Amino acid sequence: MRTELAFSANDLAQTRFAVSPMWEVVTSLRALAHAPAPALHRRWAEQVRPRLAAAGLDCGRLAAMVPATGHLPDFLNPTPTGPSPALADELAAIGATAAEQVRTDLDHVAAEHGGRLPARLGPLYRDPAGQLPRVVAEIEAYWELALAPYWARIRAVLEADVFHRARQAVEHGTARVLDDLHETVRWDGGALRLEQRHCAVERIDAAEGLLLVPSAFARPRVLTRSLPPDPPQLAYPARGTAALWERRPGAGSDEHAGALAAVLGRSRARLLAELDSPASTTELARRTGLSAAGVSQHLTALRAAGLTSAHRAGHAVLYARTAVADALLDPARPTV
Repeated sequence: MRTELAFSANDLAQTRFAVSPMWEVVTSLRALAHAPAPALHRRWAEQVRPRLAAAGLDCGRLAAMVPATGHLPDFLNPTPTGPSPALADELAAIGATAAEQVRTDLDHVAAEHGGRLPARLGPLYRDPAGQLPRVVAEIEAYWELALAPYWARIRAVLEADVFHRARQAVEHGTARVLDDLHETVRWDGGALRLEQRHCAVERIDAAEGLLLVPSAFARPRVLTRSLPPDPPQLAYPARGTAALWERRPGAGSDEHAGALAAVLGRSRARLLAELDSPASTTELARRTGLSAAGVSQHLTALRAAGLTSAHRAGHAVLYARTAVADALLDPARPTV
């Protein structure tokens, strides 16, 4: 399907960007729905799938609502109110979704399954108000297991993309930005033409403007949300995602590694290097030969210094490097 989104001067003036946690929830779920996962995200998927299975989230409501292809429930992507909404604000909007909208979205899900709604979504269809808090809780659990440990890395890529587009707008104008989002999106003299669409994107009864949302997981296509009276949304693949899951250097050169160890201590520098992917205290102790108590003590100090973050994964806690730690370990790597 080909669709066209007309633009007035006001629409162009009110086109804006947002980095949305919920768009990353939905697009990452879609990536996981593929078997195998897309090559771009396979390393990430191999790490998070066992955690999701252990928590039962691989066969929960979210998994049933987000297929590998086809319609995505609009209520899972409320319109961001600012350039960088907090997950809690988006979850509050989801929890307040009108029952009619939830059922409309689930009707689309049923259509993707030959007209039959998956059984695990039946309670949500019958009682949206009573079940939406459970959906919100499931999203929170998914976030902690699948995205929170990696969020500093993901957000840096998304913010870098927005910075690039903003500079592009200053140097060449908004039309250039719209024409450069994706190979299926083209600016054509007052209208945005979108190819290979699953559904139409319309301005009828919609608010002015366009919300552009960079996504680490949207590739290979753009995704849209058109739900009046909200402005249309377009989630597009962010620049730089090809390198998102590459293994990063432990601590640069030997000279740099020695200098970092002199400041942090050899054990703490080693732990930061090991956190190229999130890990638990037990796993880090096994890898480094340090005692679990010693690892815990060092991680507490690193967290207090803003170099690591902690995220609960069931009965365990996963530790991850922050963007500040990444910069310390690899000073040559560009930052936002």
